[in-house]
Amino acid sequence: MHSLGFQASGIHCGIRKNKSKKDLALIVSDVMSHCASTYTQNKVKGAPIYVTQQHLQNHEAKAIICNSGNANTCNPNGIEIANEMCELCGQVLNVAAADIVVASTGVIGQPLSIEPIEKHMTQLVDALSTSGSSDACEGIMTTDTVKKEYAVAFEIGNTTCHIGAIAKGSGMIHPNMATMLAFVTSDVSISKEMLNEVIHEVVNDTFNMVSVDGDTSTNDMLTLMCNGLAKNPEITQKDENYQSFKEALMYVCTCLSRDIAKDGEGATKLLTCKVLHGQSVKDAKVVAKSVITSSLFKAAMFGEDANWGRILCAIGYSDAQYDITKIDVDLQSTKGTIRVCENGGGYPFSEEKAAQILSQDEIEIIIDLHDGEFDAVAWGCDLTYDYVKINGDYRT
Repeated sequence: MHSLGFQASGIHCGIRKNKSKKDLALIVSDVMSHCASTYTQNKVKGAPIYVTQQHLQNHEAKAIICNSGNANTCNPNGIEIANEMCELCGQVLNVAAADIVVASTGVIGQPLSIEPIEKHMTQLVDALSTSGSSDACEGIMTTDTVKKEYAVAFEIGNTTCHIGAIAKGSGMIHPNMATMLAFVTSDVSISKEMLNEVIHEVVNDTFNMVSVDGDTSTNDMLTLMCNGLAKNPEITQKDENYQSFKEALMYVCTCLSRDIAKDGEGATKLLTCKVLHGQSVKDAKVVAKSVITSSLFKAAMFGEDANWGRILCAIGYSDAQYDITKIDVDLQSTKGTIRVCENGGGYPFSEEKAAQILSQDEIEIIIDLHDGEFDAVAWGCDLTYDYVKINGDYRT
């Protein structure tokens, strides 16, 4: 199942030394698409982001090209290279360079040669197919150990519409958006204004709630292309059709967010922090993110140690409104639920049962603030020896 009118491909062109790893990906729409993006909030940005921001001023695009193995960041000729990627791709596709979104991911500060990209552009375009999404997904991966791809079908009125998505992300991942790459295609017909609204609403509750390691990447972004080929009545306002699209997009982006957290570099556990009954959405989100980002807490989860004091500590330094004397904390997995803290203080619990609950590869931390009616969810992972190994010799 894929969105109507989109093709994709992924090949090895030679940016990476390892010939078994694809390092160049392409997604193309049959027709001009409405397009919106969100970008990293790091002040050091990859050159492709500046080029894409220019190209998307009119919120239109026909293709996305992305390489892995080199971030094209902090390079003196980075903008030139990103522009050349669009020019070369446009020439072979017969598309204006300004209608192409460009992205890069990989090592920062290494020169990127245009030569392998130029040499293999025809091969990349020739490889385009309606079933090429998995190849494109491989082409954007860096330290990822699993492919992150989803597709859904949903109804708008009497019309069946589709969303397809691929993402990469394993390390250097921390709110806020974007701290990974995600390319989402849909055949929905939606106005540029509503597309821009929905992408920010969804990103704030999904990708912006993921943290692997507290480092916000320089390169990453989410791009959403909608080509209208499903022929549903165009979504031009926040009505029930808008909500149907938003729900489907939220589902896909939530799945990708969970996958990115679970595939965190060296990770053995997915941590989901649910914060209940905050004074505001902002308070609930800040608390959830603070806990999921705490290195001490993440290390405790790796050690399967129910050290709930680290949770309270992370809540305590978060910039949120709450009454610490009201807070309850439960730990939960497929092995059951255990209360470890009540009213901001210790609660007698069985260490054996807690260790059993924490032995699973998906753990939920449920924090009840008892302070209002707003909830939030954040995703993270444990902190392991392997995280240090992977990042100790990332360039070599």
